[in-house]
Formats: sequence, C-alpha cells, structure tokens
Amino acid sequence: MSTATYVCFVPASKRGKLRAVLASENAGAVEWRERKRLFLSEFYFSGPASGARKAHAFVTAWLARD
Repeated sequence: MSTATYVCFVPASKRGKLRAVLASENAGAVEWRERKRLFLSEFYFSGPASGARKAHAFVTAWLARD
C-alpha cells in the first residue's frame, strides 16, 4: 500500500469551520494536521493514497460550495 500527503490551502475565515467538519468525520486511516499562517491555513492529509486523495477532494469541494 502506498502512502501520500495532499495539502489544501484554506482561508483563515474558514479554517475553524473546516476543523469542526474534519473532527466530526470518520477519515479512517487518513490523518490530518493544520499549519496556521497569517491569512490562511495549510491542511495536510496523509495516509493511504486513495484515502488522502478522497479527503483532499472532499475539502476542495467543501471550499467551493461554502
């Protein structure tokens, strides 16, 4: 099984909301961490390649909707 890490750049105004969404979701073997910057946060998703890719796609779609 290969592992991968994907990153999403999230505006500071939405990072708290995303943190709450991620905490309530069951991501399975995928782990996430946040690195705060001045105007944005970098959210890293690491784990099995397919799971990390799905988490990245979920967050990207969530940002586009919100």
